[in-house]
Amino acid sequence: MSGFLSSSIARKVAMALSALFLIIFLVIHLSVNLISLFSEDAFNEASHFMGTNPVIQFAMQPVLIFGVVFHFVMGFILEIRNKGARNVKYAKFNGAATSTWVSRSMIYSGGVILAFIVLHFIDFWIPEISHKYVHALPEDPTRYYHELQEKFVPIWRVVAYVVAFVLLGLHLAHGFQSAFQSMGFNNKYTKCVKTVGLIYSIVIPLGFIIVALCHHFNH
Repeated sequence: MSGFLSSSIARKVAMALSALFLIIFLVIHLSVNLISLFSEDAFNEASHFMGTNPVIQFAMQPVLIFGVVFHFVMGFILEIRNKGARNVKYAKFNGAATSTWVSRSMIYSGGVILAFIVLHFIDFWIPEISHKYVHALPEDPTRYYHELQEKFVPIWRVVAYVVAFVLLGLHLAHGFQSAFQSMGFNNKYTKCVKTVGLIYSIVIPLGFIIVALCHHFNH
């Protein structure tokens, strides 16, 4: 595995594959969260299924956690290597002349998003694990909706989520296209990928922001 990732192309492909995996996950995650805006019972049912299904819990969830960690670690490694290569090869390299501000800031937006993911894990994943496996509490399939609402009562948490999702949108605006380029979807597909990526980078973060704001103001 380490030999495979020693290649620059292999690292970019691995980064792209983990990005595509997370892009799909965000769609699923948002879809479940949006249900909470329309039906408390349906959201509880969907959340109960996601939280108790053994395939999701013991197969998909570990893969997701690995994908998140791998994506961000690989992102930081690529950024460090790219900076080192530019410093050696280009004494007068001007990043602003060849790239956008968003692409140059990926490492910073990625760092903030990583911090947000840690907060998200503290808010939802760790309490869920504690509820089911540490304290082994009886399962209540109606608890999920109220637990979600309670998390968005403090205004500081809502602000943190909104800021994080705005940065996620900026991160996705470049990352979506970059992932598909690394996989070879360029040339005649470039315009289509850019358009889909722009729509995705707006709709997905906006959806999460709407969920947070609705639960905060309707609590």
